[in-house]
Amino acid sequence: MSGYKVEALDGDIGTVNEAMLDAGASYLVIDTSHWIGKKVAVPAGLIDRVDRDKKKVYVGRTKDEIWNAPEFDSGYYRQRIYLEKLGVYYAATPLRPLKPPAA
Repeated sequence: MSGYKVEALDGDIGTVNEAMLDAGASYLVIDTSHWIGKKVAVPAGLIDRVDRDKKKVYVGRTKDEIWNAPEFDSGYYRQRIYLEKLGVYYAATPLRPLKPPAA
């Protein structure tokens, strides 16, 4: 999915930089450099759907919620403290249903 566009509930947020598929901690690393210049991680459980034809991933969070997420740091992303910080952040933002895809 690297290079796929990422669509938040309220519009485009960036592109998938990489998918981290670790046991118990799978998430997408999203490059938001065209907006705010940082990478953030989104837990895989927040992915609503993947459109392989359009090369787009849809997530059940707003742009602001993703922008305000803890910044991804490749030096410590597997450390428990980071994973807990990420979990606490996303647990505090309620999951919203994604609007149906346009016809």
